[in-house]
Amino acid sequence: MIFRNPLKLLFYVCLLIVILLVGYKTYLNLFMKDFKGLHTAEVERIHQKVSRDTPFSFAVVGNINNSIGIFEERIIPELNASGIDFLVSAGNAVSGGGEDKYRALYGSLSHLTIPWLLTFGAHEYEDFGSFRFYDHFGPHFFSIRAGSSRLIFLDSTGKTPWKWQIRWLNDLLTQDDSEARILFIGHPPLKPDQNPPFDQKDDYLEPPEFRQALLRQLDTHNVDLVFSANLSLYSEEKRGNTEFITTGGAGGLVLNNDTSFYHFVRVEVGADGEITHSLQRLQVGQRPILKQLESLWFFIYSLLYSGYLNFILILAVFVAITIKLYTTIFVAKDYYPDYDLDPSPWLEKPLRVVMFTNNYLPFIGGVPISIERLRRGLEALGDKLLIVAPRYKDQPENEEHVLRVPSLLAMGEKREFRLANIFLARIRKGVKAFCPDIIHLHHPFWLGSLGLFMARALKVPAVYTYHTRLEHYAHFVPLPGMLFRNLISHALTKHFANKCDGVIVPTDSTEEYLRMIGVKTPTFVQPTGIEYQRFQDVSDEEISQLREKLKLTDEKVFVSVSRLSNEKNIDFMIEAIDTLRHESEVPFRFLMIGDGHQRDRLQQKINDLNLQEHFNLVGAVPPEEMAIWYRLGDVFLFASKSETQGMVILEAMAAGLPVVAVRSSGIDDVIRHGFNGFKTPEKQTQWVEEVKRLLEDDELRQEMAGRALAFAKDFSVEQFARDVRAIYANTLALADKKQHKRRKK
Repeated sequence: MIFRNPLKLLFYVCLLIVILLVGYKTYLNLFMKDFKGLHTAEVERIHQKVSRDTPFSFAVVGNINNSIGIFEERIIPELNASGIDFLVSAGNAVSGGGEDKYRALYGSLSHLTIPWLLTFGAHEYEDFGSFRFYDHFGPHFFSIRAGSSRLIFLDSTGKTPWKWQIRWLNDLLTQDDSEARILFIGHPPLKPDQNPPFDQKDDYLEPPEFRQALLRQLDTHNVDLVFSANLSLYSEEKRGNTEFITTGGAGGLVLNNDTSFYHFVRVEVGADGEITHSLQRLQVGQRPILKQLESLWFFIYSLLYSGYLNFILILAVFVAITIKLYTTIFVAKDYYPDYDLDPSPWLEKPLRVVMFTNNYLPFIGGVPISIERLRRGLEALGDKLLIVAPRYKDQPENEEHVLRVPSLLAMGEKREFRLANIFLARIRKGVKAFCPDIIHLHHPFWLGSLGLFMARALKVPAVYTYHTRLEHYAHFVPLPGMLFRNLISHALTKHFANKCDGVIVPTDSTEEYLRMIGVKTPTFVQPTGIEYQRFQDVSDEEISQLREKLKLTDEKVFVSVSRLSNEKNIDFMIEAIDTLRHESEVPFRFLMIGDGHQRDRLQQKINDLNLQEHFNLVGAVPPEEMAIWYRLGDVFLFASKSETQGMVILEAMAAGLPVVAVRSSGIDDVIRHGFNGFKTPEKQTQWVEEVKRLLEDDELRQEMAGRALAFAKDFSVEQFARDVRAIYANTLALADKKQHKRRKK
C-alpha cells in the first residue's frame, strides 16, 4: 500500500498505537500482580542460599536507571549464569521515584533467578518515591547477616536523619561479631580521582557533618568495603582499612570511554571473612540508533505502568489525534449550503411539530411570547403542535396543545423559573404518541436536552432557536461568574447547536456570534414576528382611559418593557433618568413594565433618589393589554445588553415609538441610528443626550415615529410562521437526503 498523503499514514499509525496501548494495558492489568515488602522475601532467600560458615559471592550494580538494553538484556543473563548467590543495587536502580519506574524495575528484576537487595538512593527518593520504596521493598536503612558477613544499607538522601542513622550504625557495629562488614550507601562519601562526567556537588554525600561522622564510624569499627553509586564511572580508593568503590555502569548515562563504561562488580567473601572483588566490564558498543530505540522503548514501557489516570490521558490524546486526522482526511467537507434540496413535499402537507421550552405562558417573557406567536401562526397554516413546558400555578385550563411537566425545583424570589421533571416517562410516551415530523428546541439545556434526545430516539430532525445570551445569566448559575460567562456558556451553546440539524437566529449579528464560537450547523436568520395589526387597532379612547387611570396630564411618556433582573440593566436607566430630570424642563414620566426578583431592590433605589414622580415600576401587564401601554408612550427606552433580537423594540416600533437603546447584539440589527431611533454605547451621558433630544424635539420625534412604524410593518406573525415553516421544510429535506446517502452505503 502506498500512502501518498502523509496525514493518512499518520492516521493509521495513531490508530495502531491506540490498539496496542489498549491491548498491552489490558495484558498488564490481567497478568501483572502488585508487590509489597519484597526485601523480606529476598532476605529469606539469601539466608537459604548462604549459611553462616560457607563462602559466598554476590554482584554489585549501580545506576541501573531502569535500563532495558544494558541491565535487563545484558547484565541479568550474565548474573544468572555466573553462579553468584545474590545481587545488590548500590543505588539508582530506578530513573525516578514515580510508580511507573518502580513497576518497570520490578518487571526487570523478575528476570533474575537469584535474590536481590536495593539501596535507597537519590533516584529512589525523587518524585515522592520514598513512600513507594518503603511500600514495595521495605525500610530505607537496614542490615542483614549473610554467612560470616554483615551487609549494611544506609539512607543518604536526607529522608532519614543522619544523626539517627549514625547512632543506629554505632550500636549495630558495637555488638556485631561478623568477620566482614560491607556497607552500601547511594551517595559516594569520597570524591574519586577520575573526573566523573556531569557530576554535581549534590551527587556526593551531604552534609559534611554526616560524611565525617560516617568516616569515623568506618574507621572505628573496621568496615571493609563501602559501595556507592550516583556517578557514571567505576572508581576504587583505599582509606585506612576501608576500600571505597563507586560503581555506576549498569545502564544509566555512560560515555563508553576509559572512565565511564558499562560494568558490574563481583564480590567473593570467604568463610573467614576475607573479601576480594573484581571488575566485570561489559564490551558494549551500542549504535546511536539502537540507544535511541532503547530510550523510546523505555518511555513507552514506563507509560504503560503509569496508572489509570495517565493511561486514560495518553489514550485520550491518541484518540483525539486519530479522530481529528480522520475527520480531516476522510470526511468530505462542503462549507456551502446545499442548494440541491426540494422542500416542496414538506411545504405541501401539514407538519406535526413538538416544541421543548424551559418556560412558557403564563410566565411572561420574550421566549414564551415568541413561542406562542409561532404556535398560533403555524396552526393557522394547518400544522399540529405539541409544546412540552413546565407546569405553573395559574396556567390556563384545557390546553390541548401543551404537555405540562411538574417541577422539581422553582427558583427566583417569585418562583418564576421552573426546573421541570425531565425524568417522567409520560413525556417520552406523549411525544412518541404525537409522532412528530420535527422537534423545535428553545433552550440548550434541561428540557431542551431532553428534546434533542427524543429527536435522536425518534429519528427526526431537531431545530434550535437561539433566544438567549447565556453569558448574561451567570448570576443565576451556582458557579464562579467569570467561569460561566467566559467559558461554559459559550461552550454549552456551541456543543448543543452543533448537535442539532438547524439553528434559527433572530439577527445577523447573532449568527456572526455563533460562527465565531464554532457553530457549524446550518443557520437561518429569522426575526421573531410581532402582532403588528393589534397595535393599530388600539383606539384613542383606550389610550385616554389608561392615561386618566395613571393620572397623567401633559407629561411626555417613556415606556420600557423588561423583566426586572440584573441582566436587563435597569439600574442604568434609573440613574440616567435621575440625570435627565435635572437637565430638561420638559415634564415626563417613565413607565417600567414588567416584574422580577429585583423589584424590591429597584424600588428602594428609586425611593433613595426621590424619583417616584418620574420613574414608576408598573409591574406585570396582561399580554392582551400590552398594545395599549405601548401606544400610551412617546418614546421607548431600553438598556439591556442580553437580547438576541429585542422583540419588545419591534413591538414598540409597531406602536409608533422611536427607540433609544444601548448598542448590543440583536439591538444593533433592529435600530437604524437616526432613522427609527438611537443606539449608544453603555455610557449614560450619551444615552441621556439622545433621550433628551427626543423629549424636547417634537418634530424629530414625530418623524422617527413614522419611520419606526413603517419599519415594523415587515415583521408580522403571519410572515414569521411562513418563514419558520420553510426552515422546517428545508431541514427535513436535508435530513431525508442524508438518510438516503446512508442507506446507499
